Amino acid sequence: MSETTLPEAPLVDAETAGRAVAGGALFVDVRSEAGRASAGDLPQAVVVAKTEVAQKFAVGEPTALPQLTGLDQEIVVICGSPAGSGPVTAELLAAGFTDVVQVDGGFPAWKAAGLAVSGPQA
Repeated sequence: MSETTLPEAPLVDAETAGRAVAGGALFVDVRSEAGRASAGDLPQAVVVAKTEVAQKFAVGEPTALPQLTGLDQEIVVICGSPAGSGPVTAELLAAGFTDVVQVDGGFPAWKAAGLAVSGPQA
């Protein structure tokens, strides 16, 4: 039996993602703690562990992010690369979110575009 692959959200360049975040999109960083410590933080992003996506994006549930407004909320997901953000965006789309994108090139592309980064901590 073959495993079904869920569709992932579209890739957008870092500049487009930065404009969306500046315009009020929920910016979600799904990099590991070690990844953030070694590369730097995204001060405007909400950090969500990949293992907690279902709980943090359960609209109307007490475990949901306080910033979450509904299934039509604009969401930008970033990881170290699309290999990390893709499965998260697929999970969000499968849960019914309709306006989800991921950053093409991940954190390195965001940083290279000169967008806000702090750190690294290490």
